[in-house]
Amino acid sequence: MTDALNRDFSKYDQVAKTHTYRLAEHDSDEFDDDYAIATLDFEPFLRGDAGDKVRFADAFGGALQEIGFAVLTGHGVDPALYDQAHDDVVDLFTATPLNEKMRFRAARHGSVSQGYFPLEETSDIHPDLVEGWLWCRRAFDIPQDRKEPFRAADYWPREEYERAFRRLVLAHEALFKPIAQAMFQSLGCDPHIYDRKLTGTNFGLRLNYYPPMTEAQDRSGAARLLGHEDVDLFTILPATRTDGLQVWNHRSKKWVRLRAPQGSIIINTGDYMQRISNDRMPSTTHRVGKPTDGSHVASERVSFPTNVYLWEDEILEVLPGLGPPRYDPIKAITFHTRSTSKFYGDDYAVETV
Repeated sequence: MTDALNRDFSKYDQVAKTHTYRLAEHDSDEFDDDYAIATLDFEPFLRGDAGDKVRFADAFGGALQEIGFAVLTGHGVDPALYDQAHDDVVDLFTATPLNEKMRFRAARHGSVSQGYFPLEETSDIHPDLVEGWLWCRRAFDIPQDRKEPFRAADYWPREEYERAFRRLVLAHEALFKPIAQAMFQSLGCDPHIYDRKLTGTNFGLRLNYYPPMTEAQDRSGAARLLGHEDVDLFTILPATRTDGLQVWNHRSKKWVRLRAPQGSIIINTGDYMQRISNDRMPSTTHRVGKPTDGSHVASERVSFPTNVYLWEDEILEVLPGLGPPRYDPIKAITFHTRSTSKFYGDDYAVETV
């Protein structure tokens, strides 16, 4: 698997992805150490005047159209919340016995495979050296349509975890519409075109715990997280304490090591956004490799991205004013599950009319 190529799974792609890369880091990989992914202050867009919004949107959109990634400061989320989330992730994965974790083994609900992913079982094609746990909106006691009263025990090994991570998802949910508005404004579209779709929308909070690698794992060439693109509108990733995030630069055909300042958030566009932007904003390949300081053999790594989705019945179609559409309209559940069948098997896809 360390020599597998993304092209081996290209039949599942629902947007154009023409480049070729190994899923795992390889000695022959080239790195672009001179390229710096843009770091931008989001505060002028959140609280500034019309001119401030235009200037930020232009810079933000330029970064996303160039590489699909940008780093935001001034977003308004208390850095202490991220510090606490880091500690809570470590506690969740190390204090919960495996048999208890397996009670919540991931399975598809709607578009998204939700629940616990054991080490080396992130997906059928990703034997990554990471444990994962993904919760969508239904796993939190927040406003939404429900048929039954909310019970934290249905989703969480301990109820206090739901309360702790609820604070994180609410802080990020407040950013969904402003971030999308800046993207749409940069494309020349109505900034508010997705406001309704993003009001109470679905999301995925994914907690990743990368244990220290054994010497055998280190020698094997296995990756902490293999190369992939996100299947969403965009992802909000708080800066991690340990480096290792690598981003594919479409122009130089090299990898870029992304090191974001503590307290910042990393934004990357996903397959949904590439589709509706008519390929203007790419769904960029990224992976987690070994940190340059060699700490992977002694230290854990933690991350907790939020993936911004749409509800299953929403239609993904190219935004107005972006030229002749390269893609036909498609229901979100069909688009999402066709794409992620490469991770979970061909029978994962949900076809709709």
